Amino acid sequence: MTQELAWKLVPPSIGALLALGCLYLAMRTGARQRLVDNLPTSKTTGVFVGLVEVQGTAESEVPLTSFLAERSCVFYRWSIEEHWSRTVTETYTDSKGQTHTRTRRESGWSTVAAGGQSAPFYLRDDHGVVLVRPEGAEIQPAVVLSATCGPGDLLYYAKGPAAAVANSDHRRRFFESAVVLHAPLYVLGQARERSDVVAPEIAHDKSAPLFLISTRSEKLVSATMKAGAWIWAAIGLIFAAAGPAVALLLCESEAEQIDPTPIALAGAAYLLAGAVGWVWMVFNSMVDLRQRVRQAWSLVDVQLKRRHDLIPRLVATVSELRDYERRLQAEIADLRGQMATAPPGEAGPRDHAVGAVLAAIEERYPELKSQAAFLNLQKELADTETRIALARDYFNAIAVHYNTRLEIVPDRFVAALARMRPQALMAAGDFERAPVSVKLVA
Repeated sequence: MTQELAWKLVPPSIGALLALGCLYLAMRTGARQRLVDNLPTSKTTGVFVGLVEVQGTAESEVPLTSFLAERSCVFYRWSIEEHWSRTVTETYTDSKGQTHTRTRRESGWSTVAAGGQSAPFYLRDDHGVVLVRPEGAEIQPAVVLSATCGPGDLLYYAKGPAAAVANSDHRRRFFESAVVLHAPLYVLGQARERSDVVAPEIAHDKSAPLFLISTRSEKLVSATMKAGAWIWAAIGLIFAAAGPAVALLLCESEAEQIDPTPIALAGAAYLLAGAVGWVWMVFNSMVDLRQRVRQAWSLVDVQLKRRHDLIPRLVATVSELRDYERRLQAEIADLRGQMATAPPGEAGPRDHAVGAVLAAIEERYPELKSQAAFLNLQKELADTETRIALARDYFNAIAVHYNTRLEIVPDRFVAALARMRPQALMAAGDFERAPVSVKLVA
């Protein structure tokens, strides 16, 4: 292979590599978009261990204060850029070997300061709160400050450095974005058990496909990802066709007509690779969705098992407390009755004796208050039924989405490759378990 021929093969090779890179980014972005669409939105009290999607507002007991806008927030990042310009004189030699001098103007922006901070926060919805640890997340904040000013503005030196960059025009651009307090948020990430209390939290996990915190709505996040996938695919097609086009321009003389066949073949090969990649992406997405349907069913079963094991024990414990308090009140009433009915001058229970008995009872049962126990039981019953209802709603939501995917075109043809079948929705009768009798020994 001659050096000239090798040089002519460089453009197609580079174009093919760039096209494959763009195709990979398109498939990756499309897979992320499908993940956002596949996951049903959970309530904060219905967050279980695993990949979850929740929406609510950002709340914090000790919020941060952003550097530039000084807004109460849970995350912020900022930058300060300074504009510069200069005149450059250069010497060059033309085609006739003559030396010339020319000047040109250069300008641009240089970052002179930047920073940011994040802190754990709570995501609140109409059911409760869940802790979110934003470290390692892909955060899409909202713009809270964007301004360009000169030295006459207080912001110029109050937040920016005192020294100027070389060739400065003394213009600075201030930019800050943040997740402000009480801002609506969309969070998709891995839930796990907290180490300090019995509750879930959403945090970074290397095995999770995505950890996203966005001030945009779920619909806008999905639309942005979908548009990004199409843009990457289009750029890849351009690179795939540009490589052969440049090679043809190098090979063909100006008098000859350029053969469009290599360009068409390159474009067809790229489209074929894109079709194969799309089938692969959709197939994996459908398999992932089917597994999440199965996981959602297991979450319902876990909550039913929790009710099956916990509630009888709570009822038995409250019953024991009620019986203890009933016997205690009977003993106290009997002592008081004896004191009230004893005739004057006759032997009867003394005040100090009754006090000793009451002290013994108090020592034996220091905190017998069945009313609080009944209230706690009532709260636990309500919380348990809420957990089951949320798990059921989560299962039905993801099952409906799965069944819809099995029916729409072209997903239904890809799903047929794995012989996927629709998932029946959960009815009220699916919640029943045989009651278990539990008796605690006093």
